Amino acid sequence: MSEAADHSPVDPHADPQEAGAESALRPLSLSEFGGQPRVRDQLDLVLRAARARDAVPDHVLLSGPPGLGKTTLAMIIAHEMGAPLRVSSGPAIQHAGDLAAILSGLVEGEVFFLDEIHRMSRPAEEMLYLAMEDFRVDVVVGKGPGATAIPLEIPRFTLVGATTRAGLLPGPLRDRFGFTGQLDFYAPEDLERIVLRSAGLLGGRLDDAAAAEIARRSRGTPRIANRLLRRVRDFAEVHGDGRLSLAVAREALDLYEVDEIGLDRLDRGVLTAICTRFGGGPVGLSTLAISVGEETETVEEVAEPFLVREGFLMRTPRGRVATAAAWRHLGLEPPAGQGPESLFG
Repeated sequence: MSEAADHSPVDPHADPQEAGAESALRPLSLSEFGGQPRVRDQLDLVLRAARARDAVPDHVLLSGPPGLGKTTLAMIIAHEMGAPLRVSSGPAIQHAGDLAAILSGLVEGEVFFLDEIHRMSRPAEEMLYLAMEDFRVDVVVGKGPGATAIPLEIPRFTLVGATTRAGLLPGPLRDRFGFTGQLDFYAPEDLERIVLRSAGLLGGRLDDAAAAEIARRSRGTPRIANRLLRRVRDFAEVHGDGRLSLAVAREALDLYEVDEIGLDRLDRGVLTAICTRFGGGPVGLSTLAISVGEETETVEEVAEPFLVREGFLMRTPRGRVATAAAWRHLGLEPPAGQGPESLFG
């Protein structure tokens, strides 16, 4: 699935071989897309209706934590509609002219995937309103009193916007999407099926027990599951006979510091910092990010969603607070009298 905490569908700093391996595992149709049954069925209805009318599908907004399949669904939409796919990202569009250049180059029915759409500049955002609704853009020629707006018709297209921060999208932009899909973390059984499918594509011999172990440690995220599968495969090829057994999976995941419930170095670093350096909290996000040597966006968008979901972390108006479950998982005792009893009892 799409890259974790990515600001574009393909991380420019990623290993090209890793990116290629990930792309090879992406499903090409909704029938192959594992998990997210509600969003999958709703989107299937939208695409079927558009094909029946020989029309361009409504604009689609996909939101949810990184790695759940937003990029993959955009690719599936283009494949199912038999349409070309244009890819860009919010941070790459800092001027209205950047967006105008992309939109004017689209062809009829093209799917335009805009990742991290909430990070687009305001002038480009205002231009996008008109493009989504009326399929035209106004190109401003000149400056000052002599400036002239020239309307430019553009082909009908489908915008697929992806965001990890749906709350940052302005209302007028959200309202212009005909379909909104909220992607949730995957159930272990869905991840197990995804891992088994990926192992087949990679040509690996994966035991069912090993697939379940990888799925259990994947934090409900397909991208992480596929990444862990590749690391287990590497371990099996170097230290074993190539068979991905339960014992091999456990050894490999322990080597890569992924614990029994899926917490990795960053997750444990965040919890350890709150508990040992800040007495369990509350602690501000920027202070917490500095203490673990990461950007605030990485802590907030990569680590926190899973930690909050698992009941290890609470967000409060005063900052982040570690719960009793976090202290227990780290093998620590919470300070007596620290924080509300509901957190440490």
